Amino acid sequence: MVLIWLNMVTMMVEQEGQSDEWERNLKCINIVFIVIFSGECLLKMIALRHYFFINGWNIFDFIVVILSVVGIFLSNVIEKYFVSPTLFRVIRLARIGRILRLIKSAKGIRTLLFALMMSLPALFNIGLLLFLVMFIYAIFGMSNFAYVKKEKGIDDLFNFETFGNSIICLFQITTSAGWDLLLAPILNKNKDDCDPEMEHPGSNNARGNCGNPAVGIAFFVSYIIICFLIVVNMYIAVILENFGVATEESAEPLSEDDFEIFYEVWEKFDPLATQFVKYSMLSDFADSLAAPLRIPKPNKLELISMDLPVVNGGRIHCLDILFAFTKRVLGESGEMDILRGQMEERFMAANPSKVSYEPITTTFRQKQEDVSAAVIQRAFRRYTRTKIFDAVCVDVEKNEQLTDKEVSFTEKPMELSTTRKAEVSGLKDSEPSSTSVKPNVNSKHEKDRSEKEVESKDITEQDK
Repeated sequence: MVLIWLNMVTMMVEQEGQSDEWERNLKCINIVFIVIFSGECLLKMIALRHYFFINGWNIFDFIVVILSVVGIFLSNVIEKYFVSPTLFRVIRLARIGRILRLIKSAKGIRTLLFALMMSLPALFNIGLLLFLVMFIYAIFGMSNFAYVKKEKGIDDLFNFETFGNSIICLFQITTSAGWDLLLAPILNKNKDDCDPEMEHPGSNNARGNCGNPAVGIAFFVSYIIICFLIVVNMYIAVILENFGVATEESAEPLSEDDFEIFYEVWEKFDPLATQFVKYSMLSDFADSLAAPLRIPKPNKLELISMDLPVVNGGRIHCLDILFAFTKRVLGESGEMDILRGQMEERFMAANPSKVSYEPITTTFRQKQEDVSAAVIQRAFRRYTRTKIFDAVCVDVEKNEQLTDKEVSFTEKPMELSTTRKAEVSGLKDSEPSSTSVKPNVNSKHEKDRSEKEVESKDITEQDK
């Protein structure tokens, strides 16, 4: 669009009587623009192949580029026999009208343009009807008013001598402009105003340049009633009707412009025209759309709740996203099924090579699986931590028991040693002196000896 604006500026600076140097500079600049536009058209044709000619704007650009390139080499011939090549560059400025769809404050102008676009088929049919009426009246005018005296509105250009001149006269009358000046010479009947005996070379015995007032009045009155009061007003009626329809549609939540903007944003996220976008890019895509289809961030929970079908590789199809976003705006209604069918037909017309796919999951189910996996992982980690903690506790208890045993083993020898020491010390305390031990030993020997004597006496008595 910037290049188109710059091209428009270069055409605006052209002026009458400009110098040769200025003209050469402008010509070089125009050639640069033609090369840029030609390169753009060529790249689109290489990328889109035969689908390039599906879009009407692409066909328009292609024709303008071809005419511009031809105009470089045949500018003199075209300007002499046809029109100026500059006109082809002016036609390109029509593309600036596409910017109006992106300007929110230009809603009224968009409605008018949309009404005009809707009216074109009907206007074409009315134009054919008007041409048919003009064709009939042109032939009738050539038959009756071809040799009328040239005065007032009748001259070398506006007359009924040829079919082309007759069409020009009738086209002027269609706008109700100057019909009285064309009728005045036809009303001449007296010899003072015309020559009834005037010969016309090359005609079939036609004489005179007088008119026929009765036929002329009927001719003009009937033509003005049919064309100006009926056919032309049919144009106005069709445009007003379609304008009313366009106004009603503009008041609806969604319009044709909203869907076109959706596809334009989609092209940025799917430059290879795969008809799919990754699920990870869905949040950014929804935030990039224009209202009312736009879902501003944070939007992940809302996108998950839409339950969009997901295919292999975590990708989502264009139509599924468009259906879900449209359903979000319009809600559940009986018209949603009809609108869904219309969107599918339009998508198939714009993308004949629709990719078949089979969803394996949905965004909501995928979120459920993610949450379930997170819960399972959390539980597994908790179980693992608990198990590890229990194992550590058992090891700690075993270590404590071993430590207690080692402590007990080390304490028992100490107790034995203290007991032995106590016994030894007790013996030392209770040990008598050497003088006291000897009497005890002697007394013991005496006791044993007395016992032996007693035993020997008993034995002798028994022998007796």
